[in-house]
Amino acid sequence: MAKAHVYKRDHINTDEIIPARYLTTDNEAQLAKHAMEDLDKDFVKKVQKGDVIVAGEDFGCGSSREHAVWALRGAGVQTVIAKTFARIFYRNAINNGFYVIESPDALEKINDGNELKIDFKAGLIKNKTAGIDIKFNPLPDFALEIINDGGLLKHITKTTAD
Repeated sequence: MAKAHVYKRDHINTDEIIPARYLTTDNEAQLAKHAMEDLDKDFVKKVQKGDVIVAGEDFGCGSSREHAVWALRGAGVQTVIAKTFARIFYRNAINNGFYVIESPDALEKINDGNELKIDFKAGLIKNKTAGIDIKFNPLPDFALEIINDGGLLKHITKTTAD
């Protein structure tokens, strides 16, 4: 079961996800200590492994930095559910083996602290707290393969080894 961390706003940018002053490392554990701190200074104290971020439109806009995905994953975030994603963040997520969910309805149907169960293959978010289901379009098979292989580099290595 995943706990939802809900940010009812649009355009959460990569500098809010991981401030530029911490981009001196690619170590996920180090980046995780500062995940979301300019948006929510208590985020790293609240987040648990497997939790979910829920947000509005254009999540991950701004600078193209893989560090944003690494910081969230390092903090234990399982996935981000947003109305829409900035295309570069979306692609960075898949390329780094991090599942993201686009859902136009989730922000209105999930509250902070709600307990969620996600079926990524079926495209279904079960909000256990509210007792409702939220459907989403699952990622295509090629993207799932990349994510399941641990990211694009591992996927390419596996594919060329076969």
